[in-house]
Amino acid sequence: MKLHRTVEEKLRLKELIAIGVGGMIGGGIFSVLGISVSFAGNGAPLSFLIDVLIALTAGYHYVKLALTFRDDGASYTFLRRAFPQKPWIAGVEGWMVITGYIGTLALYAFTFGAYCANLLSLEDVSFVRAGLSVLILALLFYINLRGVRTSGITEDFIVYGKIFILALFAVVGFAEVDWHRFSPPANKGVVPIFLGSAVIFVAYEGFQLITNAVLETQEPDKDIPRGIYGSILITGAIYIALCIVAVGTLSYREIVSAKEYALAEVAQPILGNSGRFLVGIAAMMATSSAINSTLFGACRMMAEMAQEGMMPRIFSRRNKKGVPHVALIALTLFSLLFTAFGTLNVIAEFSSLTFLLVSIGVSIANIKLRSLTGANINLAITGLVLMAITSLTIVIYLLLKAPEEVLAIAGIYIAVALSFLLYRRSTTLSNRL
Repeated sequence: MKLHRTVEEKLRLKELIAIGVGGMIGGGIFSVLGISVSFAGNGAPLSFLIDVLIALTAGYHYVKLALTFRDDGASYTFLRRAFPQKPWIAGVEGWMVITGYIGTLALYAFTFGAYCANLLSLEDVSFVRAGLSVLILALLFYINLRGVRTSGITEDFIVYGKIFILALFAVVGFAEVDWHRFSPPANKGVVPIFLGSAVIFVAYEGFQLITNAVLETQEPDKDIPRGIYGSILITGAIYIALCIVAVGTLSYREIVSAKEYALAEVAQPILGNSGRFLVGIAAMMATSSAINSTLFGACRMMAEMAQEGMMPRIFSRRNKKGVPHVALIALTLFSLLFTAFGTLNVIAEFSSLTFLLVSIGVSIANIKLRSLTGANINLAITGLVLMAITSLTIVIYLLLKAPEEVLAIAGIYIAVALSFLLYRRSTTLSNRL
């Protein structure tokens, strides 16, 4: 049974853009700036631009499917409709998506803890970072537990606050950019620019969360497309501007060595300690909003899957506010574990690859269902090819440079797929008894 919201509880365009931008900027530029520069060098801004184009083509598939099949299940629902005779395809994909969300929640919480500890000058004390990561996950779990409107208002406040701070920093930073630092523009070669875009695609993960709110949107036909495309373009513009400021003001070594708090290091020579403080606050706001929007969308997807028997039925339970609280608890707990035991590179690579593969599945679903969705076949295939090439780039790079990380990521995928198949088998057997 679907839950219907009152008009007052419905989400509007500003909340949808907040969810999308919140999901993307959250771990994005703060977590992966150093990673992108380590791959692409002076060409790092181009890596972010390439990802804008890939994200827009992926967003096209999500828009078409979300408005055709209006459901909290989002990508899971799309594959379920595309392959009705093979429900296991949607089931495995759904479990993979949730695992990907857990990975990105861990990425955001990890980054929040790192920036907060850095502001406190305690970045070398690992338990402080871990404790702050736990604290922010717990706080936003509570906010989501209070319902749709509380989550939406919180997201508005945090997201538009961080956009203001980052935009201000980008404008001031441009005046300090030494454009000679970009010569040559592809100092590490052309291929590393594409490799950088592949590995940091996780920075654009988040717009998909808007489709999880289609039932809770006041004017979905108008605002879902605007929310998805608008949030991608806003995010892309901020990423590219900040990356230009970073590469144009700091050396390659300084950016890479700063790791997950690279942007704070960029701010210090431009605005002094106040700049470092402002960027640190923006990072904490950004990662908070990303956790908030990811918890919001992911728990609803879990509830939808549970309602259809693709996850334990207990995850479909909702509290008086209509929030799938059991799913929310599970997401938070698994994210805490991933945050405690994962490293930044593995989390970023796993999350990027996961959401690329999921987007490929959604693209295939849209192409298969184009008679219903009205998709333009040429645009749809272009997006599919771009995402397939990007995914292949990550895999080839990891096989050549870090085969142990491929094994770790493959191990997670196999464990998730086996868990789903064992769950389905156990439920099928119990239904026969």
